[in-house]
Amino acid sequence: MKKLIRLLILTLMISQAQAAGRPHLLTSPDGRLKVTVEIGQNLTWSVQHENTPVISASPLSVTLTNGTQWGVNPRLIKKKATEHRGEVTTRLYKKSTIPDEYNELILQFRGDYSLVFRAYNQGVAYRFTTSGKEEAFVKHEEVKLKFNADHPTLVPYVGNFNPGNPERQFFNSFENTYTYARLSELHRQRLIFLPLLVELNDGKKLVFTEADLESYPGLYMINRTGETALTGEFAPYPKTTVQGGHNMLQQIVTERENYVARIKATASLPWRVLAIASSDRELADNDLVYLLASPSRIADTSWIKPGKVAWDWWNDWNIYGVDFRAGVNNETYKYYIDFASENNIEYVILDEGWAVNRKADLMQIVPEIDVKALVDYGRSKNVGIILWAGYWAMDRDMENVCKTYAEMGVKGFKVDFMDRDDQAMVDFYYRCAETAAKYRLIIDFHGAYKPTGLHRTWPNVLNFEGVHGLEQLKWSPPEVDMVRYDVTFPYIRMLAGPVDYTQGAMRNANRYNYRPINSEPMSQGTRCHQLAEYIIFESPFNMLCDNPSNYRNEMECTRFIAEIPTVWDKSVALDGLVGEYIVIARQKEGVWYVGGLTNWNNREVTVNLDFLGDGYSRIELFRDGINADRVARDYKKEIIPVPDNKTLKLTLMQGGGFAAKITR
Repeated sequence: MKKLIRLLILTLMISQAQAAGRPHLLTSPDGRLKVTVEIGQNLTWSVQHENTPVISASPLSVTLTNGTQWGVNPRLIKKKATEHRGEVTTRLYKKSTIPDEYNELILQFRGDYSLVFRAYNQGVAYRFTTSGKEEAFVKHEEVKLKFNADHPTLVPYVGNFNPGNPERQFFNSFENTYTYARLSELHRQRLIFLPLLVELNDGKKLVFTEADLESYPGLYMINRTGETALTGEFAPYPKTTVQGGHNMLQQIVTERENYVARIKATASLPWRVLAIASSDRELADNDLVYLLASPSRIADTSWIKPGKVAWDWWNDWNIYGVDFRAGVNNETYKYYIDFASENNIEYVILDEGWAVNRKADLMQIVPEIDVKALVDYGRSKNVGIILWAGYWAMDRDMENVCKTYAEMGVKGFKVDFMDRDDQAMVDFYYRCAETAAKYRLIIDFHGAYKPTGLHRTWPNVLNFEGVHGLEQLKWSPPEVDMVRYDVTFPYIRMLAGPVDYTQGAMRNANRYNYRPINSEPMSQGTRCHQLAEYIIFESPFNMLCDNPSNYRNEMECTRFIAEIPTVWDKSVALDGLVGEYIVIARQKEGVWYVGGLTNWNNREVTVNLDFLGDGYSRIELFRDGINADRVARDYKKEIIPVPDNKTLKLTLMQGGGFAAKITR
C-alpha cells in the first residue's frame, strides 16, 4: 500500500509539473541525487548531489541522416515514473548479490522516440530509445557535459594522435596512463576514451562512462572550445577496410560513411553513465555498468569456469633448468602445463606464435606445435588450454574456428588487436561472444575497448584489456609511472568492469633501478605490490605473467597467488585516494582477502577489520620487507592472530603493498 501511495504521489507531481511547464525531476532512492530535465526548444538535463552541482543544464539530442532530430523542438506526449527495488544475483562477478535499486523516468516524445533516466544511489544514467517503423541512420548523437567550474580531470587520451590524420585516433588500443588537467586545459584536438574522472566541489568525484553498448559505436569525449564542458565524438561507420596492421591480423578503415550507426526500428542506444561519489573509495565499489547491462543471454552458465592462467608471452618463454630449447614448442608448453597442474592453476595459454605468422588463418599451425597433443596432455593434468587469436583470423572464419577447436577440447580464446570501437567492431564483440558460447568457449578480449556490460550479457566473456597493463613494462622508459597508475585506474577504468592487467612479476624494481627488458621484464614496485594486485584488480580470468621457473624459485609467493579466487561473493572498498593508495577486501566461501597498494610514497595504513564479523582468528600476511625500498623483492610473511580491536596497522614502502588472507 505504501509503495502504491508513493507512486501515485510521484505521478501526480509529474503531471502537475507538466501542466505548469515546470522541469521534470527525478531523485535517487536515498534522495541525495537529483536529476532535472527541462523541455524547451531543446532537451537539457542537469544533476546535483546534495548541495553539490554535478553537471549544469546540458543538451541531449540525436540527428538522423534524413534530417530528423530527437530532442530539438520536442513534443512530450507521455511520461512514466517508476521505482525499482530488487537485486541481481551473479556467479562470475566481484559480488554474488548486487542491490538493484533505482527510480526511473521515461519521457516519450512525438516522433517515436523516448528518453529514459535512472537515478541510483551510486549515480545516474540516461539513454535514447526508439519505437519507429523502419530502421534509421544516426548521423550524430549529441552528448555534452557542462560544468559550473573549471574542474580538475583525470583523462586517458588516445595513443595514436596525429593532427594531420584525425582518422588515426579511431584506431587505438585503449591503453594509456592518465593526464591530470583542468577542463579548460584539455587538448583541443585529442580524443579522450572512457571512463574519465572529473573532480567536483566538496571533495566529490564523477566518473563518466557508458553501458549496454550494443550495435552502436563507442563514445569518446573532447573539449574543442576551451569552455568548462566535454563533448562526445563517435567513429563513423566503416565503408571500406583492408587487411593490415599487426601481422596482417587487423582491418584498417580506408573510408567511412556519413553516419555513425545503422539502428533497427526498435532500438535502445547505450546508457550514458555518471557515477558519483562522496569519497574516493566508493568509486572502487560501484556496480552501475553491470546493473545497466542487458541480462545474461546464456541460460546455463555452469560450464563457464573462471580461473588463473599460466602465461607465456610476457616472460618470453624464458624458462630455465630444462634439457630442451625453450620457445614455442610442445616441450615448453608441457612444462607450463606441469607447473599449472602442480599449483591448481586452471589454464595455460598459447599466445601469439602457435599459428603461422601473417596468414590470419587459425587452421595453419606451426610445425613445432601439436595443439591436440597439448590439449590431451593438459586434460590428463586437469589444465585447460586457451588459444590466442588475432581479430581478423577469428572474424573471417569464426564458426569453423570455434567448432574445430571446441571439438578438440580447447577451452577458449584470447582475441587480440581489434583496436577499434566503431559499430562494425562492436558488432564483432557480440558475434564472437555468441558464437563462442554456442561451443562452450570462454573469451578474453585483448586490444579491446573498455567493458560496457558485455560480461553480464554474455558471461562467457570473462575479461577485457583496455588497460595500461604490466605488458607495457617490457618496453616503457622509467618515466612511465606504473605504480601511480596502479592506484589510479581501480577508481576509473575498473569501475567499468574487469581488467586483463596481467600481474604477477617475480622480478621487482624500485623507481631507481627499473628499466625495460623485453626478454626478462620486471615490474615497478615491490613484491607485495604484485601480490596485492590479485586482490585489488577485478579479473575473473587472471594471468600469472612470469615464467614457471621463476615461480618455482618463489614458491611461498606462488602458492599464495594460486589460492586467491578470481570471482567473489563480497567486495568492500575500505579506504583510498585516487592516485595515492587503495585498500580493498574481498570474500569467497567464507575466506577474506585484503589487499593494499600505495604510490611511490611510504605510507602508514590502518585497516579496520570490522567487516569480518565473528569467528575469524588467523591472518596470513605478506608485507613489504624493511629493505623493500632498496630491494623491491624484499618481503616478510607472517601468521598473526586477528587483533582484538580488529585494527591492522601496516607500513607500505615506496611502491609497496600488502596482501592478507583471513580465515576462521
